[in-house]
Amino acid sequence: MRASGTFTVAEFIPAPVPESDIGTATGVGFATMRKEFRGEVAGRSSTLFTAAYDQAAGVGTYVAMESFTGTLGGAEGTFNFAHAATTLGVGRNDEYFAVVPGSGTGALAGITGTGSIVVDEDGTHRIHFDYELPE
Repeated sequence: MRASGTFTVAEFIPAPVPESDIGTATGVGFATMRKEFRGEVAGRSSTLFTAAYDQAAGVGTYVAMESFTGTLGGAEGTFNFAHAATTLGVGRNDEYFAVVPGSGTGALAGITGTGSIVVDEDGTHRIHFDYELPE
């Protein structure tokens, strides 16, 4: 099955990162986010977001873990999903996106799958899940 939607970041809160004795050319940051979803993917999520990103060059990589509550293709429940991507200034490369096995509840219990995030030129964030639910 496939479900698609759009989302907005309703809240982005940078958090302190423990100091490290390893210095790199691109600093590592951490934040929590709250997102709101509309469409066949409808609900909200809480996100743990880590990135090593050079703001001036637009180059870096992020890794995120989200806890979602809402509906996916009309089925209501919760689940976790993880995603990551790299940008070299334009577009997204080396994408990873997976539903966390065993994390679903309610009508989404047993969910498995993958998906992707696309950012349109106008800044619209789109998400889709290719998923399966047990029969």
